[in-house]
Amino acid sequence: MPMLDDRRGTKRKLATEPSNSPASQEPGSSAVEAEVQALIQGITAACERSVEKIDRSGLRKQTHQLADYCKSDDLVEMIVGQGAVAAVVPLLTVGEKADAALQQSFSEIRKEACFILGLLAVKPDFQRKIAEADALPGLVKLLEAHNINSPARSTNPAERGGGSGGVARRAADAITNLAHENIDIKNKVRSEKGIAPLVRLLSSMDLKVQRAAAGALRTLAFKNEDNKSQIVECGALPLLIQMLRAEDPGVHYEAVGVIGNLVHSSTEIKQQVLQEGALQPVINLLGSSCPESQREAALLLGQFATQQPDDDGPDYKSRIVQRGAVPPLIKMLASPDNQLKEMAAFALGRLAQNTHNQAGIVQCGGLPQLLDLLESKHYNLQHNAAFALYGLSDNEDNVPCIIQAGGLQRMTDCADRLQVQASKDCVHKTIGRIRQKLEREDKRVLNHVIYSLRSSDRAMQQAVAVSLAQLAPTSELKLIFVDKGGLEVLLDLVTDKHLTTKRLIEGAAALLELAKKVNATSPVEAQPQQPQKSVYLGEEYVNSKTLADICFLVEGRPFYAHRIALLASSEAFRAMFNQVGSQ
Repeated sequence: MPMLDDRRGTKRKLATEPSNSPASQEPGSSAVEAEVQALIQGITAACERSVEKIDRSGLRKQTHQLADYCKSDDLVEMIVGQGAVAAVVPLLTVGEKADAALQQSFSEIRKEACFILGLLAVKPDFQRKIAEADALPGLVKLLEAHNINSPARSTNPAERGGGSGGVARRAADAITNLAHENIDIKNKVRSEKGIAPLVRLLSSMDLKVQRAAAGALRTLAFKNEDNKSQIVECGALPLLIQMLRAEDPGVHYEAVGVIGNLVHSSTEIKQQVLQEGALQPVINLLGSSCPESQREAALLLGQFATQQPDDDGPDYKSRIVQRGAVPPLIKMLASPDNQLKEMAAFALGRLAQNTHNQAGIVQCGGLPQLLDLLESKHYNLQHNAAFALYGLSDNEDNVPCIIQAGGLQRMTDCADRLQVQASKDCVHKTIGRIRQKLEREDKRVLNHVIYSLRSSDRAMQQAVAVSLAQLAPTSELKLIFVDKGGLEVLLDLVTDKHLTTKRLIEGAAALLELAKKVNATSPVEAQPQQPQKSVYLGEEYVNSKTLADICFLVEGRPFYAHRIALLASSEAFRAMFNQVGSQ
C-alpha cells in the first residue's frame, strides 16, 4: 500500500495585529510579571462592575495589552499561572444583556478575549483549564450572534456589533486551538452544540469567517466519528464543495481539508461527498496557486480512487483520470516541495491500480519522475514511488518503456538501499513482474523489447541489452545476443571510454550474467575423454632388471622398464611400440 502520514487536525495560526506592548518581554522579567498581574487584576475588577460602570475604553486597552504578552510562547505559562483564564473567560459574555447602543462597544473586548484564549491554548493542561472555566458556551454564543449576511467591512454600525466578523472569526479560531489534538474538548464542543453554528458560518459573506469556521470544523472532524456525522447532518457538504471553487486560496484550502478529514476512514461519507459533486472541484485544485490546497487535493483524490461507484459507470480511478487529473499530478512530481511530491505519488499509485490508467500515466511522462523519486532520500517518497511503479509494471505496454528508460537498472541498483522493508519488497516484486511479462509464451512483450535493439538511441540500446541479459528467458539468449546483435551492444558498452564508471560496471555485470546463463544452459555435445589410468608396479621395479623387457639409454646410461606399464600409462609409448612392432 502507498504510504502517507496520518491526517492531522490543524492548529490555527492566529493573525496578529500591530503591537503597542512594552519593549521588554523577557520571561524572567519581574517588570513584565508585575505588568501582567496588574492587567489581569484590572480586567477582573472591571468584570465585577455593572455594565454601565465599566470603562470600556480602558478595558479594551487592557485586553489588547494582555493579548500582546500572550503572543510570546515563553510568557504563556506565567500568564496562565497569574490567573488569566479566570479573568478573561467572563469577557466573552460581558455586556451581553446591555442595550443595543452599548453592544458595539463591547465587540472589540470580546474579540480580544477570544484572541487571548486561542493564544493560551498551547498545552493540553491549558486547554483543559480554559474548558473547565466554561469558555465554550461563551464562544458558541459569539458564533451564533454573527450575521452571516453582513459583508466583511460593513459601513452600517448596527452590523458591526457583537456579531461582527472579527468576533466570530476569533471565536472559531479559539475553538480550533482548544480542540487541537484534544478528544475531550472535541466532544465537549459537540455537546455544547457548537458544530451547527460553525457549519452556518460557512455561508458567511465574510471570507475570513468562512475560513475560520472551516478550520474549526477540520479540527473537530479529525479522528472523531461522532463529530463527522454531526457535521454532515448539519448540511456542511454542499457548502464545503461550494468553497472548493472559491478564488481565495485560504478558503478552498480549509474546505478541502475539512472534506479530507470527513472522508478519512469513512466509506459512507466519501460516497456522499462524491454524490454531492466534489470530484471535479477537487481535481481543479491540483492547478491551484496554493501548494497546500494542491497537496490536500492530491491526497483526497487518492482516497476517492478506492471508492466503489454506486452506479453502472466506470470506477472512480477511471473517472479521475478522464477528468484530467494525471497531467497536473505528474507536474507536481517535479515540485521542490517534498510533501507535494509525496501526495502526488500517493495519488498516482492509487490511480495506477487501473490497467488503462497505467498506460496513460506513462504516456503522460510520469515514469521518469517516479524513478527519480525512488532514488530520493525521503522514505515516504521512496515508498509511494515504489508502489506507483509496481502498478505501472502490470501493463504490458509499459514494460518496454520501463526497460528502455533504464528503469530496471535503476530499480535493481536502489532496491537494497531503500529505507523501508516494504519499499524494498515492492521493488523486488516489480522486477519479478517484469520478468514474468518477458517470459510469457506469446512473446509479445519480449519481441517488443527486442525490437528496441534496432533503435538509433545508443543509451536505449544499451539499457535494453543490459536488461535482457538479466531477465530474458534462457531459451531466447541466442536470438537476442547473437542473431539480433545484443552481444555487440554490450561489448560496445564496456569499451566506451566516454561513459561513466557506473554504466561500465552495469555492462560488465550484464556480460557476466550472460556468461553464467550460457555456461549453465549450454548443451553438452560429447563427453570429454577420460584420462587413462596409470600403472605403478612398485618401487622395487623402477629401473630394475627384474622382469624388465625394455631398456632405454639416457645420456649413455641404461634405464630398465616394463612395456605393460608404459603402454597403460602413455599414448606416446603405445604409438611408439605399435610402430616398432609393425616394422
